[in-house]
Amino acid sequence: MSTLNQMTNPTHTDIQALGEQVATASAPFTRLQESMQRVIVGQDNLLHSMFIGLLANGHLLIEGVPGLAKTLAVSSLAKGINTSFQRLQFTPDLLPADLTGTLMYRQDTGEFVVNKGPIFSSIILADEINRAPAKVQSALLEAMQERQVTIGKDTFKLPDPFLVLATMNPIEQEGTYPLPEAQVDRFMMKVLVDYPTKNEEREILTRMATTKQNHAVECVMQPNTIASARELIDKIYVDDQIADYIVELVQITRTPEKVSHELAEFVEYGASPRATLALTLCAKANAFLDGRGYVTPQDVKDLAHDVLRHRIATTYEAEAEGKTSDDVIKAILDFVPVP
Repeated sequence: MSTLNQMTNPTHTDIQALGEQVATASAPFTRLQESMQRVIVGQDNLLHSMFIGLLANGHLLIEGVPGLAKTLAVSSLAKGINTSFQRLQFTPDLLPADLTGTLMYRQDTGEFVVNKGPIFSSIILADEINRAPAKVQSALLEAMQERQVTIGKDTFKLPDPFLVLATMNPIEQEGTYPLPEAQVDRFMMKVLVDYPTKNEEREILTRMATTKQNHAVECVMQPNTIASARELIDKIYVDDQIADYIVELVQITRTPEKVSHELAEFVEYGASPRATLALTLCAKANAFLDGRGYVTPQDVKDLAHDVLRHRIATTYEAEAEGKTSDDVIKAILDFVPVP
């Protein structure tokens, strides 16, 4: 059967049938979240965002101070899916070959052999990504965008799924390198991780204040479950009005003067067409996790900040006024009529 997005006028029955398929297919992800929540207290937004990145086949940039369970969340995700995981500590002396691998000469055969690097894992935690120089960050670009790595004359495909979750410390700037704009745009979402609430921190104390750390996460799915889920996500219905809504939101990031003259002074440049695709895919993944076969305007609004905040560059005037890209996105969401 054709996908719903290929149908001119999908019927209620078509959407309902797809919704039943989605509800069944999304159940393992609910179990995965429950399994991870036995180890991680709070951080529901981070866990949800990781699921969306996994389902929408996009990478995440995670910003938060140390000690907020970012590394634990990523390793728990890999354990729950039964797939390979590598934690890469980015440092100023890191070389591209340390990431991708290199050619090694074997004296016994007189030949060069490929020694693959740690990038050949399904889930990659790029810890403190902005501590590595531009050469290393550039080496990550091909892997993130093309899902392949070139070593010498040979090109190797990366495993599927392949997900990069990169962390940044927002308060420490000494010894860091700014991420190239081209690389930042390749992250589907930028997620802000905040401190736990008082009740959550009390629960953390109860669970974790021991000398033995229990990080056992039950394996609830195999990697092929993700591939099947992505096929369904491609079929999730996006109404023309919602598609127009997404395009309008992204377009106004480039023409903020339509909202107000003041907002225009805060925006240096807006989001690229990659943001339009990312917001659509994330909204469809959000609908999937909610067990629906169609996207609602609320799906778009829920993901707009995470998808757009790193794609909107603010001016010095905005910094002087204490305005961030999130303030710009909020103003745009308030301005554009919801279908």
